[in-house]
Amino acid sequence: MLKACLNGSLRRHEHPAVPITPAEVAADAVRCESAGAAAVHVHPRDEEGRETLAADAVDATVAALRRSCPELPVGVSTGAWIAPDPDERVAAIESWGVLPDFASVNAHEEGAERVAAALHSRGIGVEAGLWTPAAVAAYQAWRVPCVRLLLECMEPEEEAALANAHAMLAALGGAAQSVPVLLHAEGPAVWAVLREAVQLALHVRVGLEDTRMMPDGTMASGNRALVEAAVTFGATSGSAV
Repeated sequence: MLKACLNGSLRRHEHPAVPITPAEVAADAVRCESAGAAAVHVHPRDEEGRETLAADAVDATVAALRRSCPELPVGVSTGAWIAPDPDERVAAIESWGVLPDFASVNAHEEGAERVAAALHSRGIGVEAGLWTPAAVAAYQAWRVPCVRLLLECMEPEEEAALANAHAMLAALGGAAQSVPVLLHAEGPAVWAVLREAVQLALHVRVGLEDTRMMPDGTMASGNRALVEAAVTFGATSGSAV
């Protein structure tokens, strides 16, 4: 499965094609779906373009995606940098009126299991964001079921990112067979980690949240171009993404 991560915290001055408004996000999702993306991950924004968990922004963004690509699974972030207080994150989730299919929760963040439980109680699938082997251990103590494990390699160097990926897979052990695993990186190591994920037959993701660069080092025109490149990686390896 190839997921498109459309915007993250990226601002317009960092890339002109990053989708910010609900209409822009929905239009970009349509383009990515037509290029081969099987799901999207988005960070809803307020009227100033800032990431938010507020119901008006989340509802508007998810609703726009439902109208434009009704068959495409939609996920959002619950990152602590958006709302540092776990109580605030839980209250925001409980206020949403238009629910995404899934949401990511970083296991290393304060109150992560409470946030995951709030999602699960509303019927929203939980993706556990795991950045390190220590985060894997924290996740393994959860009592909340997850629909997917996100192994997220934040190291800028390819060698370090790949080493972290394999360390997290080793720490997961049998859990890597019982829960779907998506492996991805952010920054310069994106394409090396994506190639490794394809070779390991794991789910992958790509988009402007993770990188603005194409595999050849040129600037991507937008999310559709990044998705097309990721699909090509899968085709040349003989694996599906």
